Amino acid sequence: MASDLQTGSLLKTLAASKPAGRFLELGTGTGLSTAWILEGMDNRSSLVSLDYDPRFLEIASKYLGTDQRLTLVESDGGDWVKQYAAERFDYIFADTWHGKYLMLDEVLQMLEPGGIYVIDDMLPQPNWPEGHDLKAEKLVGELEKRADLTVSRLTWSTGIIIAVKKQAQD
Repeated sequence: MASDLQTGSLLKTLAASKPAGRFLELGTGTGLSTAWILEGMDNRSSLVSLDYDPRFLEIASKYLGTDQRLTLVESDGGDWVKQYAAERFDYIFADTWHGKYLMLDEVLQMLEPGGIYVIDDMLPQPNWPEGHDLKAEKLVGELEKRADLTVSRLTWSTGIIIAVKKQAQD
């Protein structure tokens, strides 16, 4: 499901807060959110965006593929996270199951201190399968319990959660 315009605008604004940042998008889709993130990034930043569906990546590549800051990757999210677990990012937009409902701890380990983690679609959506609301509630609870994150829930747009990774305490 493509992100809405409010989410896109927020992604762009948050991206502008990370000059020379390393960005990760889990779930490229056709590239709508990717375009918003790129719009907010400066020329020293880089974005890795991945999706498992080559048809979606083909569309994203058609419209965004000439941007030198962007690396589009065709991969299962779980496989990619396992392979690149040692990588660190200043900004992660988790728009798919991996990094949101699956492998949350592993993806949050990839977030630099001071880094921003964003997820959307946290308010009930008409396309949610039965029982998905319970998964969303569980995820929100897990994020809010974490001592390494400062979390804000926004009941705006499709339901946004923004978290910032805290600096390790000495």
